[in-house]
Amino acid sequence: MTHRSLAAVFSGKPEELALHPFDTPVPGRGETLVRVIGCTLCGSDLHSYEGRRQVPVPTILGHEIVGAIEAFGPEAPQVDWTGRELRPGDRVTWAIVASCGQCHYCHRGLPQKCERGVKYGHERFAPGVELRGGLADHCLLAPGSAVLRVPDELPLEVACPASCATATVAAALSRAGGTQGRTVAILGAGLLGLTACAMSRAGGAGAIVCVDRDASRRERALLFGASHSVAPEEAPAALRDVSGGYGVDLLVELTGARAAFLNTWDSVRLGGAIVLVGSVFPDEPVPMRLEQIVRRNLSIFGVHNYGPADLAAALEFLARHHAGFPFRELVAAWYPLQDCAAAFTAARDPAAIRIGVRPGG
Repeated sequence: MTHRSLAAVFSGKPEELALHPFDTPVPGRGETLVRVIGCTLCGSDLHSYEGRRQVPVPTILGHEIVGAIEAFGPEAPQVDWTGRELRPGDRVTWAIVASCGQCHYCHRGLPQKCERGVKYGHERFAPGVELRGGLADHCLLAPGSAVLRVPDELPLEVACPASCATATVAAALSRAGGTQGRTVAILGAGLLGLTACAMSRAGGAGAIVCVDRDASRRERALLFGASHSVAPEEAPAALRDVSGGYGVDLLVELTGARAAFLNTWDSVRLGGAIVLVGSVFPDEPVPMRLEQIVRRNLSIFGVHNYGPADLAAALEFLARHHAGFPFRELVAAWYPLQDCAAAFTAARDPAAIRIGVRPGG
């Protein structure tokens, strides 16, 4: 008897999803079949759904996923990326990109840029492998997927964003050399910014200044470890004050807003660092004097997606520290798969940091 899996299919027409049944795949060589327990909607999902971001179609959106293992294909690893045993029924998540391990970028420590990578929630259908996103009953994991077991103590609301927001912040702070003893400025108080505040606090940062236009988000940032939370027009003075006039050690840009960067980048001290994460859409060029970067000994890093080690670090952080911050409250509501359109509508509300979809209801 052939089993069927329901999926919400996006064909590229803005704000249109269609529910379709597919044959539940039998995992092939190196593949693993998981039943989707929950998927939270990332900002990039919303941008794709609204037509502001191009994605190969038809596709199944959703990449902040937690699933339960149903079956292993031949030669599929039965241990996770850290070497822990995996069995059917285990809750797992996985890195957003499945990598080949052999290409130019895989050999250079950038599996997230694999030339033959499979990117969950971003793949066009191929025959028999339609189920590559989180808005479906099942997801078929490709060979080369970095699968990690989800700690038992993590609620679904906390665990789902780990494979996007939490891991991306872990990658950004790692690239910057950590936050121990540093004065940190964080631009944006969405899920990425709140996570950056909490990780910076847990990582031993000194002052943590979160900058956001929205007053309610600024208030929430204080609950996630920020020592100061200010509006953009207050940011230059606040960053000068908390650093004794020297400038902050680290600036983490998570909004993608050109104005946010221009307002604060010269508040970084001599020898400081800037990590750019939010600028994932084309925008007007930013005027910068290269002489200033040189004379101020600045380091500027770009971080897009993350590697398996960052996802492992994200899960470890959440397992140790999630109870100390109100992460669980950030998923405002859960919707069944049949109500995906309503879930996307709810996700437009700025007060909703995340909205979740549970295929099983």
